[in-house]
Amino acid sequence: MSYKEQIDLQRLPKHVAIIMDGNGRWAKGKGKLRVFGHHNGVLSVRDVVEGSGELGIAYLTLYTFSAENWNRPKFEVSAIMELLISTINKEINTLMKNNVRLNAIGDLAQLPGKCFKELNNAIERTSVNTGLVLTLALSYSSRNEMVQAAKKLAEKVQSGQLQPADINEQMFEDNLYTGGMPNPELLIRTSGEYRISNYLLWQIAYAELYFTEKLWPDFRREDLYEAILDFQKRERRFGMTSEQVN
Repeated sequence: MSYKEQIDLQRLPKHVAIIMDGNGRWAKGKGKLRVFGHHNGVLSVRDVVEGSGELGIAYLTLYTFSAENWNRPKFEVSAIMELLISTINKEINTLMKNNVRLNAIGDLAQLPGKCFKELNNAIERTSVNTGLVLTLALSYSSRNEMVQAAKKLAEKVQSGQLQPADINEQMFEDNLYTGGMPNPELLIRTSGEYRISNYLLWQIAYAELYFTEKLWPDFRREDLYEAILDFQKRERRFGMTSEQVN
C-alpha cells in the first residue's frame, strides 16, 4: 500500500511548510555547479505542489530564498533570480489549470525589478483561484518579520490608535507577513540538517517537525505523503495530557 493510500484525508495538516535544502550538495555530488541543483529542485517543487493540491492541502509555504542568501556568490544569486522568473513564467498556466493561488512573503522590495514585477503579475493573475495557496518565502527572515510587526504596532501606539495594554498574541500574529493564514502544522526540512534557519519562528510554535536525509532535488510527492503519514501518527497535545486529548 502506498503512503498516499494510508493517509487519513480527514486529518490532513491544513498548512505545510518546507525548508527546501540540499540543491548545492546534490549538484556537487554529481560534479556539477550549484546552479544545476537549483534547476533540478524546480522539478521537486512542481511535483510537491501538484501532490499537495491532489491531496487537499490548503496551504503550502516554501522557503525559496532567505535574506541571508543574498550573501552567496553574485553568480549564484543572479542565476537563482533568473530561474525564479523563468519558472514563474513557465508554471503560470499550470497554476491556473490546477486552481493554485500564488502568494509571496518576505522583504520583496529587495528583489530585482524584473523579478518583482513578474512575481506580482503571477500573484495577481492567480488571485482568482480558490485551491491550494502556494506561498514563496523570498528574501525572507523570520526575525526581521517580527521586528517589522513590532514596528507596525509601535507606530499605532505612537499615533494613539492603540494602547500597549491592548497588544496580544493574536494582534502581533495579524501583523506578520502571514497574517490571515493558519499557522503551519507540519514543517519539513530536507537534506539531513536539523535547523530551522530563521524560518517562520513565530508560526511554527506548535508545528510538528519532520527531517529527512533526502536532498531537495530527490524529494517527490511520495516523500511528502510519507511526512504527512508520520504527522498523523503523532499525538498533538498543545500542553494537555494524553487523557484530555483522547
